[in-house]
Amino acid sequence: MHATRPTLYGTRHAVSAGHYLAAAAGFAVLEAGGNAIDAGCAMGIALGVTLPDFVNVAGVAPILIRKADGTVETIAGLGHWPRSIPADLFMREHGGRIPNGVLRTVVPAAPDAWITALERHGTMSFGEVAGAAIRYARDGFAVYGILANNIREHEADYARYPGSAPIFLPGGRRPEVGEKFVQADLARTLQYMVDEEAKAAGKGRLAGLAAAHAAFYRGDIAREIAAFMAREGGYLTMADLAGYRSKLEPAVRRMWRGHEVITCGPWCQGPALIEALLLLERAGLDGLAHNSPEYLHLLTECVKGAMADREYHFGDPAFVDVPLERLLSDVHLDARLRGISRERAHPGMPGPILGSVPALPGEADRALPMVEADTSYCCAVDRWGNAFSATPSDGSFNSGVVPGLGIIPSPRGSQSRPDPRHPCGVAPGKRPRLTPNPAMVVTRDGGVMPFGTPGGDVQIQAMLQVMLNVLHFGMEVQEAIEAPRVASYSFPSSFAPFDYFPGRLAVEARVPQATRDRLAAQGHDVKDWPERTWLAGTVEMVMTEPRRGMLAAGADPRRPAYAIAS
Repeated sequence: MHATRPTLYGTRHAVSAGHYLAAAAGFAVLEAGGNAIDAGCAMGIALGVTLPDFVNVAGVAPILIRKADGTVETIAGLGHWPRSIPADLFMREHGGRIPNGVLRTVVPAAPDAWITALERHGTMSFGEVAGAAIRYARDGFAVYGILANNIREHEADYARYPGSAPIFLPGGRRPEVGEKFVQADLARTLQYMVDEEAKAAGKGRLAGLAAAHAAFYRGDIAREIAAFMAREGGYLTMADLAGYRSKLEPAVRRMWRGHEVITCGPWCQGPALIEALLLLERAGLDGLAHNSPEYLHLLTECVKGAMADREYHFGDPAFVDVPLERLLSDVHLDARLRGISRERAHPGMPGPILGSVPALPGEADRALPMVEADTSYCCAVDRWGNAFSATPSDGSFNSGVVPGLGIIPSPRGSQSRPDPRHPCGVAPGKRPRLTPNPAMVVTRDGGVMPFGTPGGDVQIQAMLQVMLNVLHFGMEVQEAIEAPRVASYSFPSSFAPFDYFPGRLAVEARVPQATRDRLAAQGHDVKDWPERTWLAGTVEMVMTEPRRGMLAAGADPRRPAYAIAS
């Protein structure tokens, strides 16, 4: 397979991000002497501007950092349900559904997550890393194809919200590709945080960052958010905002073939990536040709097993006892493997092995799940060996923009189950189970490889395939990213209304027809994707190569993602 772009190589530092302007923002920070954390925060904030349909400045931002000295830290960047929301609200008043709008709002986490990362590991001010995002919001950037298509498909949703329509439907019409997209209110919101930081600058960098944080969570921005919520019937309050700080959660780390794979904890779906990888290894990965029917079948069945355990067990560890050590143990992996056939696809999601679980949703009647347009990704590695990996998220069409602020308080409650008995069920102060999950590999030769993708439930599947393309099949980074992919939907969607498609397997059309036919003959319900689709994920990656003294970077052309290396 030939990639449409080259792998980019450098000797000092590299970035990759879901939009080229975000990558440029991060690279400029590195060139100015900032470290990978500074650059990552600059990219993450910029993605909230340049991908306004996929990422929200007031959304979620899970972060994974590995310092040059080998220490690893995860910043959850995920808000909790308002303290006053009744746990049974959606079961009692909404027929077991989570409606669009303010009722799905959790505490906005992204501003806190970026500032926490800068406080703990950065070298720059909030103003220095947010400068590019403010400029992109104030001066505008060109509408690209996916943004134009998303606005067209969700025109009625944007028109429904008075704060959203002037931004996404300026002048009452859909913007066209190449038009300038301006977010003046968002620019003013970010500038207010910078101005408040500047007032405290004489007390030092940390005092300035604290002032920027207070501007959002206790100042004028918080007051506007709380007033909007009160008007619209939401539950989020000033008290919820004022008391919020992102949790520093333990990373999940497992060895595989001399490499150390690192993800965030079971408050997101990250550990399912590790479980699927370990299942595939124990099932017998060696000898299977890349994207052969045998390989894609086995990979799919291992993904189903890992996603079953995600469904049955993952949730906020502060509220749910997640048996992660048992789920990743040899005993449990072997039990899962006994349910996998090399000849036939499991007709649905495998059943539980540990304990009992709530009933699954009914099978959906659509071809594929409803797609919530959200999430992007960014990563950076600097000249000192620090590595940054983050997956900012929260789309813009299922809840309204706060008038005058240009932001949507995080609607991530759509990933909690309405039934509070479910492991990721609604509860006051509880966090939803998050699909965004940044990851990293410390390679056996001492290199580091931050990587990730948007894509909802497709995320760990795309990440697994690209990681194996590099570390097992020996592809260059860009070739590994561009190779055709598959995705299983044989488990409940993480997004309301939690569609379930037993046996469904989507396959990019570059996978040969004979392979697709063989998968169908094995019992997979094959649905053809186009040759390349952003529904298959958009993986970005940087990998250091110590033996050659180089960094390799790549970005997925399935979206306007780009990498830069120097």
